Amino acid sequence: MRPLPLDPRRYRRVCAPLVQRPVTLFALGLGRRPGEKDVGGLRAWSDDRQKVGRLLEVEVLLPDGESTSLVAEVVRVDAMPDGSPARFDVWLRYVNASPMDVERLAPVLRDE
Repeated sequence: MRPLPLDPRRYRRVCAPLVQRPVTLFALGLGRRPGEKDVGGLRAWSDDRQKVGRLLEVEVLLPDGESTSLVAEVVRVDAMPDGSPARFDVWLRYVNASPMDVERLAPVLRDE
Protein backbone atom coordinates (compact mmCIF):
# COMPACT_ATOMS: atom_id res chain seq x y z
CA MET A 1 0.00 0.00 0.00
CA ARG A 2 1.37 3.41 -0.98
CA PRO A 3 1.67 5.97 1.83
CA LEU A 4 -0.64 8.96 1.77
CA PRO A 5 0.87 12.02 0.04
CA LEU A 6 1.25 14.24 3.12
CA ASP A 7 3.26 17.44 3.30
CA PRO A 8 6.16 16.85 5.74
CA ARG A 9 6.24 20.59 6.50
CA ARG A 10 2.82 20.20 8.13
CA TYR A 11 3.92 17.12 10.12
CA ARG A 12 6.97 18.16 12.11
CA ARG A 13 9.11 15.74 14.13
CA VAL A 14 8.46 15.86 17.87
CA CYS A 15 11.79 15.94 19.75
CA ALA A 16 10.55 15.24 23.26
CA PRO A 17 9.33 12.25 25.22
CA LEU A 18 5.85 11.27 24.10
CA VAL A 19 3.35 8.94 25.71
CA GLN A 20 0.45 7.57 23.69
CA ARG A 21 -2.56 5.65 24.87
CA PRO A 22 -5.94 4.65 23.46
CA VAL A 23 -8.42 7.51 23.45
CA THR A 24 -10.71 7.72 26.46
CA LEU A 25 -14.36 8.70 26.18
CA PHE A 26 -13.50 11.93 27.99
CA ALA A 27 -10.87 12.85 25.41
CA LEU A 28 -13.24 11.98 22.57
CA GLY A 29 -15.85 14.27 24.08
CA LEU A 30 -13.41 17.16 23.91
CA GLY A 31 -12.23 16.37 20.40
CA ARG A 32 -13.46 17.22 16.98
CA ARG A 33 -12.81 15.16 13.88
CA PRO A 34 -10.91 16.87 11.10
CA GLY A 35 -12.67 17.31 7.78
CA GLU A 36 -11.07 16.64 4.45
CA LYS A 37 -8.67 19.57 4.95
CA ASP A 38 -5.22 18.59 6.19
CA VAL A 39 -4.89 20.35 9.54
CA GLY A 40 -1.32 19.17 10.12
CA GLY A 41 0.12 17.25 12.98
CA LEU A 42 3.34 15.74 14.20
CA ARG A 43 5.62 12.82 13.52
CA ALA A 44 7.05 10.50 16.13
CA TRP A 45 9.28 7.47 16.14
CA SER A 46 7.78 4.34 17.65
CA ASP A 47 8.72 0.71 18.10
CA ASP A 48 5.01 -0.15 18.08
CA ARG A 49 3.19 -0.46 14.76
CA GLN A 50 0.08 1.69 14.78
CA LYS A 51 -2.97 1.18 12.61
CA VAL A 52 -3.85 3.97 10.18
CA GLY A 53 -7.11 5.57 11.29
CA ARG A 54 -6.60 4.80 14.97
CA LEU A 55 -7.19 7.64 17.40
CA LEU A 56 -4.63 8.13 20.15
CA GLU A 57 -4.43 10.36 23.16
CA VAL A 58 -0.91 11.80 22.97
CA GLU A 59 0.88 13.47 25.86
CA VAL A 60 4.09 15.33 25.03
CA LEU A 61 6.47 16.05 27.91
CA LEU A 62 7.86 19.56 27.52
CA PRO A 63 11.33 20.81 28.57
CA ASP A 64 9.84 23.01 31.34
CA GLY A 65 8.55 19.89 33.11
CA GLU A 66 4.97 20.45 31.99
CA SER A 67 3.10 18.40 29.40
CA THR A 68 0.36 18.93 26.85
CA SER A 69 -2.20 16.35 25.77
CA LEU A 70 -4.19 16.12 22.58
CA VAL A 71 -6.04 13.62 20.44
CA ALA A 72 -4.44 12.62 17.16
CA GLU A 73 -5.30 10.26 14.32
CA VAL A 74 -2.69 7.94 12.83
CA VAL A 75 -2.58 8.89 9.14
CA ARG A 76 0.59 7.17 7.98
CA VAL A 77 3.11 4.63 9.26
CA ASP A 78 6.47 4.12 7.57
CA ALA A 79 8.80 1.22 8.40
CA MET A 80 12.29 2.49 9.23
CA PRO A 81 15.50 0.83 8.04
CA ASP A 82 17.75 -1.14 10.39
CA GLY A 83 19.86 1.15 12.58
CA SER A 84 17.15 3.82 12.82
CA PRO A 85 16.08 5.32 16.16
CA ALA A 86 12.88 3.22 16.06
CA ARG A 87 11.07 0.63 13.94
CA PHE A 88 8.38 3.02 12.63
CA ASP A 89 7.86 6.66 11.73
CA VAL A 90 4.27 7.49 12.74
CA TRP A 91 2.43 10.49 11.28
CA LEU A 92 -0.28 11.85 13.58
CA ARG A 93 -2.92 14.37 12.46
CA TYR A 94 -4.20 16.77 15.11
CA VAL A 95 -7.85 16.08 15.94
CA ASN A 96 -8.47 18.41 18.87
CA ALA A 97 -5.35 20.55 19.23
CA SER A 98 -6.14 24.12 20.16
CA PRO A 99 -3.93 26.97 18.93
CA MET A 100 -2.52 27.10 22.49
CA ASP A 101 -1.59 23.38 22.32
CA VAL A 102 0.20 23.89 19.01
CA GLU A 103 2.02 26.94 20.40
CA ARG A 104 3.14 24.96 23.46
CA LEU A 105 4.49 22.20 21.19
CA ALA A 106 6.46 24.58 18.96
CA PRO A 107 9.73 24.43 20.97
CA VAL A 108 9.92 20.62 20.62
CA LEU A 109 8.95 20.34 16.94
CA ARG A 110 11.63 20.20 14.24
CA ASP A 111 11.54 20.31 10.45
CA GLU A 112 13.22 17.47 8.63
